[in-house]
Amino acid sequence: MAFLKTILIILLVYYLLKFLAKLFAPKILNYAAKKTESHFREAFDNQRPFEQEEDESVIVNKKPSRKKNDSEKVGEYIDFEELD
Repeated sequence: MAFLKTILIILLVYYLLKFLAKLFAPKILNYAAKKTESHFREAFDNQRPFEQEEDESVIVNKKPSRKKNDSEKVGEYIDFEELD
């Protein structure tokens, strides 16, 4: 009789936890999403400079593009044949 009582208690606790998880899961996930969003927003705001001086200028140095000549030989095409 004690064995059946233990099994019944285990099943009751399992289904109770399952019911509570369905009930509170959306609220917990919503809370976690808001916390994560606030952490990301805070990290993003800390990266941006607050004031940018007007005399700062950005210089981008580009490599000169190398024009490929059609007459430039790259290699020779070799056709291989299988030997028996």
